[in-house]
Amino acid sequence: MKYVAVTACPTGIAHTYMAAEALEQAAKDAGHEMLVETQGSAGSTPLSTADIEAADAVILAADVGVRDRDRFAGKPVVEAPVKQAINDAAGLLQRAADVAAQQPAATPEPAAAEPELASKVVAGTGFGTRLRQWLMTGVSYMIPFVAAGGLLIALSFALGGYQITEAPPVTEHFDAASLVSWAALFNQVGSTAFEFLVPVLAGFIAFAIADRPAIAPGFVGGAVAVTVGAGFLGGLIAGLLAGAVLLALKRIKVPRGIAGIMPVVVLPLLGTLIVGVLMFVVIGKPIALVMTALTGWLTGLSGANAALLGALLGAMIAFDMGGPINKVAYTFAVGGLSIATTASLEIMAAVMAAGMVPPLALALASAVRGKLFTPAERASGRTAWLLGASFITEGAIPFAAGDPLRVIPSIVLGSATTGALSMAFGASLRAPHGGIFVLPLVGNALPYLGAIAAGVVVAAIAVLFAKQIGRTETAEAAPEKTAVAA
Repeated sequence: MKYVAVTACPTGIAHTYMAAEALEQAAKDAGHEMLVETQGSAGSTPLSTADIEAADAVILAADVGVRDRDRFAGKPVVEAPVKQAINDAAGLLQRAADVAAQQPAATPEPAAAEPELASKVVAGTGFGTRLRQWLMTGVSYMIPFVAAGGLLIALSFALGGYQITEAPPVTEHFDAASLVSWAALFNQVGSTAFEFLVPVLAGFIAFAIADRPAIAPGFVGGAVAVTVGAGFLGGLIAGLLAGAVLLALKRIKVPRGIAGIMPVVVLPLLGTLIVGVLMFVVIGKPIALVMTALTGWLTGLSGANAALLGALLGAMIAFDMGGPINKVAYTFAVGGLSIATTASLEIMAAVMAAGMVPPLALALASAVRGKLFTPAERASGRTAWLLGASFITEGAIPFAAGDPLRVIPSIVLGSATTGALSMAFGASLRAPHGGIFVLPLVGNALPYLGAIAAGVVVAAIAVLFAKQIGRTETAEAAPEKTAVAA
């Protein structure tokens, strides 16, 4: 059989390509033909019309909306989360084959029946799933601003010290021969990028809910949230509000003559007005009060309370290795960078340290006791060293996919340990990404490294112990006997 597939995860980095590789390998093993379009952060090469027409079935493995879904109208379609494609690609192919057998010659629907916008969620899913996809769409568009702005700010601190924030605007004074001027420039460019975080988050949450006309109300609502001090929480609410308002406005019946200008003029105008008024006058200030209280609580964290928060965030980071729960913890930490209190910088450090633990721990475990792991896992372990050092938690996915009940609890324990220790040691970090490569920007760097090492060891011991459960000496000795015979 011939299949085509599209894979897409919220960040468009690791899960997207891992799912594609798993589907391609499963199809090859089964003697089928598979072509995959990866809608990742680096863009994608669309499937050709001829390939789609020739396909027996379509697999959409996506946690966000698939772009140009109308291409597949009339084809048997199977939809699943990205992690299902990674964990059970063969089962997904079987589902596609079953659907193709039941629907060999479906009548194509008109192209207009399915909007082509990238962020439209899958029809018929529950509200909880749709809400997660809306939020993750906003986060996925926000992350490039986080990476660019945050790393530029971190670089400016490395070159000019933390006092670089007090430098005059580079439009008034810039000396190309001065390192301090370059540091000031990096800081001001990065700070400008950071100013877009909340508007972009809100704008693309609204976009995911109500398509293109909701972008302007969402962006404006997010900008108002920043203006009134409502922060990231205000941005989330503004995005959801803008999407809901636009959905309501789109249901209003209008004369045919006006319908043509509704998406371009009327809907953005009315939506922006309504969302702006509500955010400025009604809900913006109460949300700002909640954010102020949250900031005060974070600032007052110390001792056991701080360690407990670090453990919780560390466990969340490891639990789904780049999935929605991971992104909730990461977004919470990144939001604190805009506040830049001592506690918020410590939270960022704890989250990054905890996110490095799963790949490093599994790389260590597979190196120490390779016979407990498959050859594919041992190969993944060699690349996991670099992925873990770079704060790419997804490097643990190949291990978790093959043995989730043993691997996931182990890495959660290790990351929670690292998060708690990092907070207890008072390590701080102003960079939102970079892993071990931004170590010069870490406050209390040596204890920070100790926290990471401790979590890696805890997780590695836990997974090796878990791997021993249910194994017999005969099972362990079998690979060795086979090697001797060979």
